[in-house]
Amino acid sequence: MKLLTSLVVTLLLETAVNSLPVLQNRNGQTFKKLLLISFDGFRWDYDQDVDTPHLDKLITKGVKAKYINPPFVTMTSPSHFTMITGRWIEEHGVVHNMLYNSKTLIKLPHKITLQKSAWWDNGVLPLWITAQNQGKKVASFHYPGGNVTYNGQTVYRSLGESLTHPDANETEWRLNIDIVLDWFEKEDFDFVTLYYGEPDGVGHQVGPETEERRAIVRQIDRTIGYLVESIERHHLTDSLNVILTSDHGMTTIKKAPDYEEIKLSNFLNFTNIKLEILDYGGFGIIFPREGKEEEIYQSLKGAHPHLKVYKKAELPERFHYSKNERIMPILVYGDLGYNINGRIILYVNKGDHGFDNEEMDMKMFFRAFGPDFKSNYLSEPFDSINIYPLMCKLLGVRPEPNNGSLPITEDMLVNSNKKVSTRSTRYSATTGLSAVTSLLFLTFIVYVSHTLIQRGKRSKRANPHTDMDEKVISQTEF
Repeated sequence: MKLLTSLVVTLLLETAVNSLPVLQNRNGQTFKKLLLISFDGFRWDYDQDVDTPHLDKLITKGVKAKYINPPFVTMTSPSHFTMITGRWIEEHGVVHNMLYNSKTLIKLPHKITLQKSAWWDNGVLPLWITAQNQGKKVASFHYPGGNVTYNGQTVYRSLGESLTHPDANETEWRLNIDIVLDWFEKEDFDFVTLYYGEPDGVGHQVGPETEERRAIVRQIDRTIGYLVESIERHHLTDSLNVILTSDHGMTTIKKAPDYEEIKLSNFLNFTNIKLEILDYGGFGIIFPREGKEEEIYQSLKGAHPHLKVYKKAELPERFHYSKNERIMPILVYGDLGYNINGRIILYVNKGDHGFDNEEMDMKMFFRAFGPDFKSNYLSEPFDSINIYPLMCKLLGVRPEPNNGSLPITEDMLVNSNKKVSTRSTRYSATTGLSAVTSLLFLTFIVYVSHTLIQRGKRSKRANPHTDMDEKVISQTEF
């Protein structure tokens, strides 16, 4: 019996020990690194009127989407946060580029808002935090939302833009790529997001249908060529997946005298307004003073043929925007090209965004390449919210609750049936646990049987005439 017990214990130990390496090896062993690059304001068709040999080459080397749909509202911070969380804007709470508070009446510009955790940390975890909590090494390079804290946690490595950061320096663009690829090669990072502020800046300044915009797209194309060469130089070709995308498009602003511009001061009394954010592209929000909501709404309803006015509760469901306490009671947006001006008309931007996300000028571009992506694959359009589950699959990360759908983007992968999350890990753990449980049960059976046999022998020696009765008793006890 001692020999049998020793054998069982040995088997138990071997099973327990051998099951641990299965957990460790299967957790992430087949998952590549991932680089997400966003070019702010890169409209879906910007490569169609410009010679872009490097982007064109990626079509045969990887995946191209016909276009992808941004969330509403079509602004930089809300859209980027949707991509990194997989949640609609009304759920993640970053509802505007600007931090504002209807109680304190504070309003902060976009660049300062990027540094304020209070605007971003609303209980929804971005992929950086989720991934690093599951053992991944992550970084954010200028990406909106990457330079703040979430429930006290910071992104492992984050670089934020300065208030005066230049957007269009091609030399700096290449330096940033070198830095990021060094992180992957030399420091074994798993996931990095990299953000560039163009062609958004040029699109605002001179408009999207200009030679200056075409020039910056050529610069982006050269940068992508440099990226591909650098990936080879850093020996990352077989281990790094890359997603190139944007946050929204851009359209030319319609201005007088050719068009009747929207100026809200022509239609309402601003003394009835407690807080507003207007003069910010094609979208605006208004917080009326107490008792003035209906008056303001009626003043704006039908005031201009290209102005859309909604009470918060009446905003179309397809926007996924109204169900958040930060959303003000009245929302306004213009038809494509018609900016929402408040008290005066600011002749600053010749191109803008913030319009209905169904407008083609608001659509975004998408390219992807790397060992996990198919070659020469053209994807049908999809919502940008679906990039989040795709990234989780590529990284082998269990996603947080999200509004995206993996089947929408999964077909662009070489192995679209490959299991993500940790199902294989959980299966390994379950298998190991089952084996241990079975052996424990076997040990119990052997121990009880041995005890009863020994007891029977002792009883038989004490009373040899009760042999049949003892067998019955032993079967009953067992």
